[in-house]
Amino acid sequence: MTNETDQLAQRRSNMAKVGRLGRALYPHAFPCTDTIAALIDRHGTQTGDALEAAQPKTTTAGRILGIRSFGKANFLVLSDGRLRLQVYVRKDSLSEDDFSLFKLLDLGDLVGVEGKLFRTRTNELTIWASRIEFLAKCLSPLPEKWHGLSDVEIRYRQRYLDLIVNPEARHVFEVRSRVLSGLRDFMNARQYLEVETPMMQSIAGGALARPFTTHHNALDLDLYLRIAPELYLKRLVVGGIERVYEINRNFRNEGISTQHNPEFTMLEFYQAFSDYRDLMDLTEQMLSEVARHATGSDEVAFGTHQISFAAPYARVSLRSAVQKAASARLGRTIEDGTLRVRESVAELASQLEVDIPLDAPAGKIVLVLFEALCEAALIQPTFVYDYPTEISPLSKQRADDPETVERFELYAGGLEIANAFSELNDPAEQRRRFEAQRQNRQKGDLEAHAMDEDYLRALEYGLPPTAGEGIGIDRLVMLLTDSHSIRDVILFPLMRPRRE
Repeated sequence: MTNETDQLAQRRSNMAKVGRLGRALYPHAFPCTDTIAALIDRHGTQTGDALEAAQPKTTTAGRILGIRSFGKANFLVLSDGRLRLQVYVRKDSLSEDDFSLFKLLDLGDLVGVEGKLFRTRTNELTIWASRIEFLAKCLSPLPEKWHGLSDVEIRYRQRYLDLIVNPEARHVFEVRSRVLSGLRDFMNARQYLEVETPMMQSIAGGALARPFTTHHNALDLDLYLRIAPELYLKRLVVGGIERVYEINRNFRNEGISTQHNPEFTMLEFYQAFSDYRDLMDLTEQMLSEVARHATGSDEVAFGTHQISFAAPYARVSLRSAVQKAASARLGRTIEDGTLRVRESVAELASQLEVDIPLDAPAGKIVLVLFEALCEAALIQPTFVYDYPTEISPLSKQRADDPETVERFELYAGGLEIANAFSELNDPAEQRRRFEAQRQNRQKGDLEAHAMDEDYLRALEYGLPPTAGEGIGIDRLVMLLTDSHSIRDVILFPLMRPRRE
């Protein structure tokens, strides 16, 4: 037999022997007085003399991540998923039955322990066990090594192993949980109403993206998993909910990368009687508060950089950012007008050796140039504002420049983490934009926005001046936890099936 097969056989043999001791192999409960983390928090700074005087008793439970024997002295290392604590096991301190159980334990087993706290000669906080209870057998051996590409694959595919062995994994998801609670606290304190909108929609709208399709059998209806909740949330603003938000799961049938997962989480919110500049100010306040709530500071390490979420953030227009970067790259001044004509901006892309989509309009080419030339350099939080109208079908045009909409994206750490704009509320102009998108779709653009007649009908009842924003939760957590792949901050990321 292979070594792994030997271990599996040995563990099953040990489990059978535990049963022969009369122990329940899968007991129903084990009442604990403390978690391991709570014990360390409460007693971690107490001296050995103080513990000897108080002799605090505890009943706790955890997973065995270490077993050591030195003659009569035996030790277990227990983990509750957050912290680890040593357990001292002596034959003369346990019943004969409990000590027999100890001899049958394997790494990864779950046990309950009762005893008193003390410090060893090496000054390590330890439980002196007076009772051991068997809670569950780990039938598969834990991984011995936890680094390298193959182990990264295991982390994503078997997140439970990652959480067992790697305490930092749990920390990431604790920060994620605090980000979500911090966002809710921030919005609720400003009288935003949290709502839920459909995840299955008859029209995939609210963003330019390819949707996932499904079918409702009873209604014989093709449906799409939502790519954004935007059009539903704006319907609610029409209905009089002047401040509304949703923490939503979105689904986009697109590529997978370190920044993209087909299923992802966003905060999306809308504020009536406001424009995109109001949301810039609000976003600065929000991210500063949420960073402090989630990590204890509004300054975080991300790779080799220190990123500060304290206001104010830098602000730069999209076209001026491309002008500056292209001028520096080519050694000559690029004029704004060059970026507004399809032929001239396509020629500029060619000179810069940047590939562009076939038949892309001028605005799309400008965005491609920005992503190629500028995006990675935006480390500190930066608002990039005023986007071409042709790539922003739901945004309101600037009064002084019809080719430009009042839209911004927020970048930090080289990542886009937010997208916002003053909402287009003219139903006639919105219909014209939808028609233009439909023509793009007929030309083969699978990300073009579909016509939504009901949304147009809603606009005809009157959408007040409104600003809306979406913030990518996954990327924000990446920044706050120094994680460089989106899969590190999603508990169960989508993976290609593995051939066994």
